[in-house]
Amino acid sequence: MNPTMTKPTLSDRISNLEESATLQMAALARQLQAEGKDVISLSLGEPDFDTPEHIREAAKKAIDERYSHYTPVPGYMELREAVCTKFKRDNNLDYTPDQIVTSTGAKQSIANLIFCLVNPGDEVILPAPYWVSYAAQVQLAEGKIVEIPSSIHTDFKVTPEQLDAAITEKTKVVLFSSPCNPSGAVYSKEELRGIAEVVAKYDDLYILADEIYEHINFIGKHESIGQFDFIKDRVVTINGLSKGYAMTGWRLGYIGAPTWIAKACTKMQGQFTSATCSVTQRAAITALTSDLTTTIEMRDAFLKRRNLVLALMESIPGLQVNVPEGAFYVFPNASAYFGTSDGTTKIENIDDLCMYLLHSANVSLVTGSAFGNANCFRLSYAASEENLVEALKRIKEALIKLS
Repeated sequence: MNPTMTKPTLSDRISNLEESATLQMAALARQLQAEGKDVISLSLGEPDFDTPEHIREAAKKAIDERYSHYTPVPGYMELREAVCTKFKRDNNLDYTPDQIVTSTGAKQSIANLIFCLVNPGDEVILPAPYWVSYAAQVQLAEGKIVEIPSSIHTDFKVTPEQLDAAITEKTKVVLFSSPCNPSGAVYSKEELRGIAEVVAKYDDLYILADEIYEHINFIGKHESIGQFDFIKDRVVTINGLSKGYAMTGWRLGYIGAPTWIAKACTKMQGQFTSATCSVTQRAAITALTSDLTTTIEMRDAFLKRRNLVLALMESIPGLQVNVPEGAFYVFPNASAYFGTSDGTTKIENIDDLCMYLLHSANVSLVTGSAFGNANCFRLSYAASEENLVEALKRIKEALIKLS
C-alpha cells in the first residue's frame, strides 16, 4: 500500500509575498514578444546603454590578474576606500572603510538594512509613491508599512508636517529615494533639511536614503540627507552602480552607515551571500574613482528623452503629467480613464488600464498601485527615441478609443 501523498506546501512567508510588479510586467512583455507580438517594453528601470569601456577593461584586467577567490564579506578594502572617496567627492559625506558594506546590488543593501533594523511590528514609513521592493522587504521582516501619500500636484513629494504626523512610538525607519523611483521627484537641500529636523526629534528612528539615481539628476547638484551634522549618525546612505554607470548586470550596491549598522549588515550578509563578485568589485573601483564623463553623457541623453516624452504626452487627452527632475521615469495620473470602455474592455482602475495598453497598444508599463499610488502608471524612458515615439503614438491611439 502506497503512503498517502500530501500536497506540498510553501511557507506563509513566500506564499503571501507578491511578485515584483516591474519584473512581472517585463516577463509578460517577453512572453508576448516570444509569441510574435511587437511589444515595446517600457516597464524595466534599466539603462539601455552598455557599460563604459574603461570599466569593462578593468574587469578584464581583474580576470587576467586572477581575482577569482572569495573576498571579505563587505568587499575589498580598496573598494571600500574608493566608496569613501566617492562619498566625500560627490556628497561631502565623511565615512571610513569600516562604515562601508558592498553587496550584490543596492536591493540587497536595502534588504540587509531592513532585516537588521526592523523587528516584527516595527513601523517603516514609506513616502508614496515608492519603489516596489521596499514594501516587500518590510513585509518579509514582519514590519508594518506606513504610507504617506503624495500627488502629482506636489510633484510626488511629502512635507515635514506629513512625516511628523505619521510617526508613532513604533516607528523605526523612514525609507525613501531621491531622485525617486517611480516619480522622478528630487528633494532639494532645504526639503531634506525639513525631513531631517523631524526625524532628529525622535530617539531610535533612522533614515534609509536610497540615492541609486543620484547621477541622473536634471536640476543640478545632488543633495544627500546625510550631509546634516545633527542627523548624520542616524542616516544610512544607499547607492550602487546600476543606474549611473549602466552596470545593472554586474550587481554591486553599497551603503555608508554608522559603524554598528555596517557591522550588523556584514553579519547578515555573511549568512546569505557573503561578498559580491570579485571581478565586479575590481571594476567598481575603476568606476567610482574615474571621472564622470560617460555618466554625464548618459544623463544628458536621458534628459533629451524625458523632454521628448513630455512633449508627446501633451497631446494625449486625460493624462496629468508633471516634470520629473531626475531618474528616467514619468508617472502620469491616468485616473480620468477610470470607468471608460472601448466597447469591449472596461477600465475600472489603473491595473486594468495597464493591461489594456499592453494588449491593445502592445506597450508594457507598470501599474502605479505597485508603487503605492493607484492613479498613475510608470513609464520608463530608458529606451531608444524611436521606440519612445512609437510607444507614445500607440498609447495615444489606444486611449482615444476609451469613452
